[in-house]
Amino acid sequence: MPKITFMGAGSTVFARNVLGDCMCTPALRDSEIALYDIDQKRLEESEIILGAINKNTNEGRAVIKTYLGVENRREALRDADFVVNAIQVGGYDPCTITDFEIPKKYGLRQTIGDTLGIGGIMRALRTIPVLRDFAEDMSAVCPDAWFLNYTNPMSMLSGYMQRYTSVKTVGLCHSVQVCSDHLLKDLGMENVLEGRRELIAGINHMAWLLEIYDKDGNDLYPEIKKRALEKNRNEKHKDMVRYEYIHRLGYYCTESSEHNAEYNPWFIKSRRPDLIDTYNIPLDEYPRRCIEQIEGWEKEKNDILKDGKVTHERSKEYASYIMEAMVTNVPYKIGGNVLNEGLITNLPQDACVEVPCLIDNMGVHPCQVGRLPVQLAAMNMTNIGAQLMTIEAAVTKKREAIYQAALLDPHTAAELSVDEIIAMCDELIDAHGDYMKEYR
Repeated sequence: MPKITFMGAGSTVFARNVLGDCMCTPALRDSEIALYDIDQKRLEESEIILGAINKNTNEGRAVIKTYLGVENRREALRDADFVVNAIQVGGYDPCTITDFEIPKKYGLRQTIGDTLGIGGIMRALRTIPVLRDFAEDMSAVCPDAWFLNYTNPMSMLSGYMQRYTSVKTVGLCHSVQVCSDHLLKDLGMENVLEGRRELIAGINHMAWLLEIYDKDGNDLYPEIKKRALEKNRNEKHKDMVRYEYIHRLGYYCTESSEHNAEYNPWFIKSRRPDLIDTYNIPLDEYPRRCIEQIEGWEKEKNDILKDGKVTHERSKEYASYIMEAMVTNVPYKIGGNVLNEGLITNLPQDACVEVPCLIDNMGVHPCQVGRLPVQLAAMNMTNIGAQLMTIEAAVTKKREAIYQAALLDPHTAAELSVDEIIAMCDELIDAHGDYMKEYR
């Protein structure tokens, strides 16, 4: 039976989705599941809830074990076939709060701060040392395991693992599989959902819906462009940034408008506060979500633990489908984050790109896409520069490399001077304390 190790199992809702999916999958129902975390309370809660799912939906067939703390990490990983990563180093308090509040002092506002921008850079720098330790442990006790990374910043973390460790790594996001579904429903084009064909490629959170056809082979983009332009002109809605992408760049991208609002210099400007309203941009969205999730989880947890009747239906998360394809050798296609190596010919070789990948019992097989339209490659490059420089900072441990990563970030550079960016980086490094001790 496969062994599945879940790193960051205290992320109970996500662990429930991924591991619940596995318990709903015939080829994975008898798995050994190792739950690992450094938070005892959250680990115990996950064990109870996953135990209830195992009992109620899986006839108790999975074997669930828990492992607490760094001293037990290697045992959690030992002989694993699959390692799912969902850690958040530093959590909401203090690290996420710090990543938002210090930049505000300099006039730099963010929406999510987990993928790019100064928030994404800091998150990567405090996470990569932990992933380095994971890689060392995996090389020692489960060298053939696949590392399924869900933690953001996706391109930086997956890119680091793929370039600087021997661990077989693929990065997974939620946005690829729901991209066109969301777009077509939002534009009132539900009638073409069934049987549609599409191609998506680029980088994580900025992969492009390059082609989309209905089941009869008709190009859907002309109608999409027409409806998206009309909606942006006549209605205030949650996806105005990405619809502006369609209008100005010609293509839709995978991740939400609140994310993409901070991946460029166009929409969040201290000297143009009117743009926040014009494009309906939710500043400080991620901290707000964290507070709501923490409060909502307490109620949900109490309801679950009260009667133990929690069940599960298989979701669209890629993890269980990847494991199933590798175990059964029945191929499955995903949108995966992998090292470029010629897959997208006008992006750097060492960039982490998001492209179609086929999965079978030999692993992950990325598909070559070729050239992106020039404007899309250029947009991706504005993000890739900061991503690669952040990885460089993590590997070299040079503080000046952190400065350079922040200087290359498009939103940060559009708002602040060189001296302000460096001062802000210094203050963030100091505020994060031991999480950033390698960079002092």
